[in-house]
Amino acid sequence: MISSTDDVRRTVQAKPVVVVGRRECCMAHVAPCLLLGQGANPAVLEVSDDADPAALVFALWPKDNSTKVATEVAFPVVFIGGRLLGGLDSLMAMHMAGKLVPVLKQAGALWL
Repeated sequence: MISSTDDVRRTVQAKPVVVVGRRECCMAHVAPCLLLGQGANPAVLEVSDDADPAALVFALWPKDNSTKVATEVAFPVVFIGGRLLGGLDSLMAMHMAGKLVPVLKQAGALWL
């Protein structure tokens, strides 16, 4: 269980792919499975049940997120290459459009 936004920030800066979600959430299980299926090995951080995804994202990157983006983020939150991708819906849309693998390669999460 992560204890602060600093823990998330450090992990996002150190790892090419990070998934932040709630422990018992099935969607927090789907995101890493999709990424693993593409050959990436995401770092998975668990937050408490009362954690607010919009507050987490805004606390980490207040200048990079409009109010609209920050309020639409839901757990799990996915970061690729140190940047916020969004939630599971954004991850799935990128995968279905064939854009996920190139982004993972660019982030250094895939070697091929």
